[in-house]
Amino acid sequence: MGDIRRRGAVALGITALVAPVTLALGAAPADAASCTTQTGPYQKQVEKFLGRPVDGRQSTADCKAIQAFQNKHGITPAIGYAGPVTWGVMDLMTKQKAVGNNPNRDGKCPVDKGRIACVDLTLQLSWIQDGRRLVYGPVPVRTGRNGYATRTGLKKIYWRDLNHVSTVYNVPMPYSQFFDGGQAFHSVGVSVWNPPGSHGCVNMTKTDAQKYWSLLKTGDDVFVYGRKPGT
Repeated sequence: MGDIRRRGAVALGITALVAPVTLALGAAPADAASCTTQTGPYQKQVEKFLGRPVDGRQSTADCKAIQAFQNKHGITPAIGYAGPVTWGVMDLMTKQKAVGNNPNRDGKCPVDKGRIACVDLTLQLSWIQDGRRLVYGPVPVRTGRNGYATRTGLKKIYWRDLNHVSTVYNVPMPYSQFFDGGQAFHSVGVSVWNPPGSHGCVNMTKTDAQKYWSLLKTGDDVFVYGRKPGT
């Protein structure tokens, strides 16, 4: 157990909030709290997603709606610009919603292992199934950023720690269930859509992490597949 605890202690868990993303905004305001007047390259798509009038032209109301979305999900700079990062998050949300209640329709997560936790890196979704029966999910997750990818393959939960704290990043990792070295399922205090991602762990909302804690146990299988966009 001592060796296992040392492995858990170096968990590559939740990342701090993402550093500001540099966008070519020209004369965009220096104050990140201000709204830009510039029309972004994804203006129409973002307007449609937010239920705004789709005219492809930035307005004050458009900017405030985009900025509110950015602030909610930790997208920086939060100046209401309809750029690739903001649209990337919205596009991912749309694709996740389209999955519905059949996340394993392509059969990529094994159905011959009994209870197993599946992680689709491409869609940033996870669920628990038992054979072909969906037990819980699918739920949105936040996996490893570029350079800290969540490793793919078949694994097993080897250690669980309800109130784990990462000694590497000095951050809490509640409901940790480790399945590959320092990589684990655990809850996160930021949006699960907050870019660019974790340091390798599979971040979840507190509600979903609690449910995973109640449904899984040491020795249960975990299967990670696909590739996160941008990694």
